[in-house]
Parts: sequence; structure tokens; C-alpha cells
Amino acid sequence: MGYLQLPGLGKVHFHEYGTGNKPLLAFHGYGMTGKQFHVLEQSILPQYHIYGFDHFFHGDSKLDGWTEKQILAGMSKNMVRSYMQEWFNIYGEQRISVMAYSIGANLALILVEEYAHLIDDIILMAPDGLSVYKSLHFILHNPLGRALFSWATKSKWLAPFILKTVKKTGLIDESLYQIAYNEIDTEQKRLDTYYTLNLIRLLKPDAAAVAALINQHKIKCLLIFGRHDHLFPKSAAMPFIGMLDDAEVHEVTLGHWLVIKALDEYLAK
Repeated sequence: MGYLQLPGLGKVHFHEYGTGNKPLLAFHGYGMTGKQFHVLEQSILPQYHIYGFDHFFHGDSKLDGWTEKQILAGMSKNMVRSYMQEWFNIYGEQRISVMAYSIGANLALILVEEYAHLIDDIILMAPDGLSVYKSLHFILHNPLGRALFSWATKSKWLAPFILKTVKKTGLIDESLYQIAYNEIDTEQKRLDTYYTLNLIRLLKPDAAAVAALINQHKIKCLLIFGRHDHLFPKSAAMPFIGMLDDAEVHEVTLGHWLVIKALDEYLAK
């Protein structure tokens, strides 16, 4: 494990694991840490040496003196470049691979925008960032949605009520509901959710540009979706998939909660 000190941003903690030699930078999903991919011990870990980064408001990563106003304004896409710049300062500029799950895919895709000429593989699981997801866009960019999100953060009853309503509409299943509920059942958890999603709200990759770069540099692309995922389904990513020349795409019999032993066993086969 180690830390990257990112100028103007903060201290990012990362975990190291895997028995392979190829460096792979990994970005986890909400509520997890950079250790999330440790479960992929048969399929991914033997091939790569993983550097799994903790998102801010997760694990041991800490913003450096940011005010609430700055957090709600969001970090810029340009700041994601500093992950690579500082990692190269420690390990030297070299070819890498990237991997991400859910909201972590936004960072991985932005690194492809900036460093495609140095990337061998990209592995995305239930990825955000390939399309506009209306519910997230509403609470992060619409003035009414942002006000509602702020209110829900401070209220003991509103966030659980909204979550139950969303489950009834079928946008999330029972397993995702339980996961989400466990992240909003205290005021501090609700605040961390609010800060996390607002901090990354501007980190939206240019999907068409990313696809063109993957094709141009012949980056090996593995995309994995849950057949029962109502949050980031394969159907929403089809325009992006259609722009790729040679992607390996899997839809497994799981929901959004993908990074589990069952996925490892599936990939190992």
C-alpha cells in the first residue's frame, strides 16, 4: 500500500495486490475501497499487479483543505490526470492497464482519454460513464434535484423514503436496495454519499472519444454487465459498444453487485 499526494486535491491511498507483473490501476465502486477487486483471485490477480485506489470519502484517502463549497462544485476532469502523473513519478512512465467498477469507471475512462497511448487493457464492470443516467443526472445537475439531494442528506426519513420509492419502481432490486440503505442509515454516511457524488459529478468521459482511442491504439477491452442490473445495464452502454471495433462483452446472471466470487469463477472459466 502507499499514497499519492495530488497537488491541489489531496492524499490518495492505494492498495497493492495480485501476483502478476503487469501494472493495473483500479477504481472501486461506491461504499467500497481499493481492495474491492481482491476477490478476483483466479481470474484477474494472477495476471496483474493491482494498484487499487480509495476514492475520497472512502478508505484512507483525504482531501486537502477543501471547503464544502469546493466539494459541491466538483473536481475537474483535469485533476484525474494527476493520478497518473504522480504514479509515474513513483514508478516511472510505463505501459499500464486500467480496471473499474460502477462509478469508478468515470476515472478509468478519463485516464483513457489522456493516456490511451500507454494503456494495454481496460476492464470495466457495470460501468458508469458510458451514458447519461437520468436519476443521477437529476440529483447532481438539475437545480431541483440538487436541492432535494441536499435535503435528503440532512433528513433522517427522506433518504430512506426515496430509496424505498425507487425500489418500488423497479430501478433497483432488493440486493441493491439493501446495499444502498446500509450507506444512508446514519447522518455521516448520508453526508459521505452527498460529498462523494458531488465531488465526481463533473467527471463525465467523452464516450465517443474514448471509443475512438480504444480502436486507434488497439486497447484490449473487456466489458462486463449484470443481466439484472437496473442501475448501469448493458442496454444503456450499447451505443458505446457499437463504436468499438473489437470488444469482449459479457452479460452475467447477476445484478449490479458484480465484483463477487461468482464473477471470479465465471471469468476464470
